[in-house]
Amino acid sequence: MNNLWRITLDTNPEDCNYSCIMCEEHSPYSHFRETLFQQSGTHRRVMPEPWLDSIFEECHRLGVKEIIPSTMGEPLLYKHFDKIVSLCKQFGIRINLTTNGSFPRKTKEEWIETIVPIASDIKFSLNGSTPKTSESIMLKSHWERQITNIKKTTLFRDEFYEKSGIYCNVTIQLTFLRNNMHELEEIIELASNLGIDRIKGHHLWVHFDEINHLSFRKDKSSRMKWNQLLQSVFQESKVFKNRKGNPIRFENFYPLPVEEDESKSIPDSWECPFLAKELWISAEGKISPCCAPDDLRKSLGDFGNIREQTLSEVLHSKEYTDLTHNYKNYPLCKTCVMRKKPQ
Repeated sequence: MNNLWRITLDTNPEDCNYSCIMCEEHSPYSHFRETLFQQSGTHRRVMPEPWLDSIFEECHRLGVKEIIPSTMGEPLLYKHFDKIVSLCKQFGIRINLTTNGSFPRKTKEEWIETIVPIASDIKFSLNGSTPKTSESIMLKSHWERQITNIKKTTLFRDEFYEKSGIYCNVTIQLTFLRNNMHELEEIIELASNLGIDRIKGHHLWVHFDEINHLSFRKDKSSRMKWNQLLQSVFQESKVFKNRKGNPIRFENFYPLPVEEDESKSIPDSWECPFLAKELWISAEGKISPCCAPDDLRKSLGDFGNIREQTLSEVLHSKEYTDLTHNYKNYPLCKTCVMRKKPQ
């Protein structure tokens, strides 16, 4: 039985106009692009436009519902983004977009009017309720411009829904850090005023020693701090609503195990949200089972390349089925910050 419902295309991972401190590629602490050049002779990978047609055709055959353009780098900088829009319309596949909210290359109005009608969700990366906090994490960003663009998006979304009955969720996405979560309650209030549907967060992938101190998972004291923060903000009597009176949804805001060294091991009962449901295709065509950091993904196996293998062949391969059944025994999966506590 095929449960594949979403594909992520890493269309242009080296293209970004921000420099977030936690980013595997674009952080000032990263040496990724130098390593990439040493290994491949290129500083920049871009998915060729002709691949998009065959990828979308197979996605349609497999019943894929959503396409995520690159989550590494800024997807709206991809020069063939309009082709993705066209193919989504052709095959009835929705875009699930993660963007830094800068709306490059076109006017914000052009982007909003293009994306909202075909998007299931627009996730805006935002890491603070104040310019000082957010811009210290998302270097080169402009917080006030981001806020303006988010507000214009939700207003257009509401107008479009009234006319068409088609609804696009708008999400604020952030990283849980020791230097931004002191503003969590203010971030929620900001989201409420902006008409946000959901706030989605992730704990930090510690790619660099320089940011290890920002992780809530690094030691018992940090995990206790995180749990106390959640208890303070999410009191039982509190219900956070957006400007239309609908409750804001929260994703991944759950307590961490305190006594176990969770920086080394995830509780065995926590599940992978990706296997058998999603696949990733890199700008070079490499097919991957999840969004773990590039180097670490290699430990999960070789799942082929879209130039030589179909997605269906990957899903039915022995290597992939072995991973889906036994991933909790893989060293990478034992420490993966993306695994989720069962609901």
